Amino acid sequence: MLNFEIQDATRELAIARALKTYEPPFQIIDNYRLIDNGIDPEATVQIEANGREIHEASTGNGPVDALAKVLKKGLIPLFPEIESVALVDYRANIMDAKRGTSTEVEVTILFTNGNDVWKVYAVSENINAASFRVLVDGFEYAVLKYHSA
Repeated sequence: MLNFEIQDATRELAIARALKTYEPPFQIIDNYRLIDNGIDPEATVQIEANGREIHEASTGNGPVDALAKVLKKGLIPLFPEIESVALVDYRANIMDAKRGTSTEVEVTILFTNGNDVWKVYAVSENINAASFRVLVDGFEYAVLKYHSA
């Protein structure tokens, strides 16, 4: 059986963000926009880093795929190392189904850069919001990992 060390990026980012000296490598400006007609979802995002602002749009095979693609598309010009980052696994777990449509969902995504594997997770009543937060954190961790090496 294969055994992989999966780094807990959510925990490491929470610790880093608690420090007064932490500065994120990029920021999302004005959150994200997602248009999902059930057939051709489209996402847009604005990213600021290194004194540059990038505005991108992308479509995908579902809303989470559109969000992942638009983030990657917007980050690659700023951080070329993001090109090697891939999503390995996506999971959404319902926390308390008794709450019906207002239940919280925990989203977990596994990422890899071809050498390391890390997981990021978030909880929200909105599966797309949780997915976006996880995607942002996963890419942020990748940038930090590359620049600390």
